[in-house]
Amino acid sequence: MAISFEKAFGIHPGAMTARSQRAEIIATNIANADTPGYKAKDIDFAAVLNQAKSKQSGSMTRTHDKHFNLNANSINANAQFRNPLQPDTGDGNSVDVQVERNLYVQNSIEYQASLRFLTGKIQGLKKALSGQ
Repeated sequence: MAISFEKAFGIHPGAMTARSQRAEIIATNIANADTPGYKAKDIDFAAVLNQAKSKQSGSMTRTHDKHFNLNANSINANAQFRNPLQPDTGDGNSVDVQVERNLYVQNSIEYQASLRFLTGKIQGLKKALSGQ
């Protein structure tokens, strides 16, 4: 009897990938906080997660070179500009460092939660395989 890792792990590997992409985007926002004209970006996590769910149940394949490439692994493929919460400071930069830091911490906590869930699943599978 084969073990289906997709069934065992569920959506958590896709969620961790999306969280990793989001962490990179937020880190880029923080790094560009003093860059004139830089606009803060973020990803729509729910949309990326739905995309990962659809890939899990059956993905579309590209059968011709002129078809659209639906590869969601690119960081910028899912990035969108964020609506600024503060008024323009005159240089066109929309990054609020406090907001970005808070989002980064929240994203990190959610990534750790998925990682702990996967760790628990792997430990359970190891126990099942060893017969304990």
